[in-house]
Amino acid sequence: MFNIKPSIGDLLRSSFRSILKNKGRTVLTSLGIIIGVTSVILLTSIGNGLKIFINQQFESLGSNTIFISPGKVFNDNGGFNSSETSSIITISFTQKNVNDLSRRFRNFDVIPMAMAQSNIKSPSITKKNISIIGSDHRYGPVTNNAPASQNGRWYNKEENDKDANVIILGNKLATDLFPSGNALGKKVIINGKNMKVIGINDSKGSSFGGPSFDDYAYAPIGVVQSFVGNKNIVEIIVKTDTKDQVAQTKIDIEKVLLKTYDKDAFTVFDSSQLLNSINTIISTLTIALTGIAAISLVVGGIGIMNIMLVTVTERTREIGLRKAIGAYPRAILLQFLFEAVILSAFGGLIGIILGTLGTMAINNFFPAQVTASSIILAFGVSSLVGIVFGVTPARRASKLSPIEALRYE
Repeated sequence: MFNIKPSIGDLLRSSFRSILKNKGRTVLTSLGIIIGVTSVILLTSIGNGLKIFINQQFESLGSNTIFISPGKVFNDNGGFNSSETSSIITISFTQKNVNDLSRRFRNFDVIPMAMAQSNIKSPSITKKNISIIGSDHRYGPVTNNAPASQNGRWYNKEENDKDANVIILGNKLATDLFPSGNALGKKVIINGKNMKVIGINDSKGSSFGGPSFDDYAYAPIGVVQSFVGNKNIVEIIVKTDTKDQVAQTKIDIEKVLLKTYDKDAFTVFDSSQLLNSINTIISTLTIALTGIAAISLVVGGIGIMNIMLVTVTERTREIGLRKAIGAYPRAILLQFLFEAVILSAFGGLIGIILGTLGTMAINNFFPAQVTASSIILAFGVSSLVGIVFGVTPARRASKLSPIEALRYE
């Protein structure tokens, strides 16, 4: 016998029984929600993981690292300049700039950098267009980029001053050139020069989708400059003693360089400034991609509404009978609304499970991390979808005339 004054618990139990009568339909109806929630979880997890990874990379540099680059790296809003604008570099730094800064900041490390693209050969393998970073003996230790003690060493001051033909290989580059291992002490050839491998860096991966640091090689700056045929310096790094000195040091660096260059000819920035710009870009991309993925939630909600409308039609006589013996329209509305929300929440739970498992699999190849906020958001949105798209069928059921419903065939 029907309960004409059912409690919320009675309505929920009745909703569950109605849904479980057709398990296949339940799964298919929830499929859109499952796909949408899974996509949202995966994309937000990748965005979160990438942020954490990049933050860790910058933490290794330290918060007291200042970079000086040619051109205008940032726009007036603090974001990166467009590729067209940032690619217009009108200057190259010189050793005089490095000397001027070194005299001004005698207690800080002022480190020049050069870069070359060249083929590199081992006895049996050739790698083309490898990026070779040239710097002095302080670069590796200061940027936490020196090999671990068991994997060799960074070149010393004497080797740097004498432009010794020594080289440090990125982890993957060393493996590619010497598949059998034991690259330490071996020789590679760059532009006809025999270079001795004195160190192999640990695997570091790439940052923000750029080239992998594991494919880089490092050599004394004079050697790298000889590869490109000039003494140009592409970047200067200044390492202060503490984070508190960074702001004033940046101002003082600009004063030194403005004696030689226009203000827009160079950019002085610290690691936190660069990190904030990158995080802003990642956040924007994550939101945009998550929004696209969320479209499938809307599609799933429409699917739920369609199935619930069909269900109302199938159960017209049941609704008429309940109304005939005194069931309130509100109770009928709530039951059908509960059924829609349960279908949506069921899809949300399955989507969360699949999204979490997918994130664990992706994390083996790419930074990804599920957060509690993304799970709460995904489940909340999926439940809201059930409410929004369940209202129309529920209202339709509650407004059925008992006489017309009982006569329905």
